[in-house]
Amino acid sequence: MKIKVGDEVLVIAGKDKGKNGKVIKTLRDKDKVVVEGINMVKKHVKPNNKNDKGGIFDLEAPIHVSNVKKIEENKKESKKK
Repeated sequence: MKIKVGDEVLVIAGKDKGKNGKVIKTLRDKDKVVVEGINMVKKHVKPNNKNDKGGIFDLEAPIHVSNVKKIEENKKESKKK
């Protein structure tokens, strides 16, 4: 996998197509990445010791690495032309 934590990526497929963000986490064994603000899902949480109040939280879900593209590479290619 050529995408690392901290890389700026562009989503090229899926419900967030056209959006860009920064990679927060990589899951190498599953070939997925977590991108900041992309592929948001609702998580229902019951009250527990860590969280006194339960509720519904927005979290970033992993997206397959084939659905993202590094932005830096696009900038370099456009400068060469």
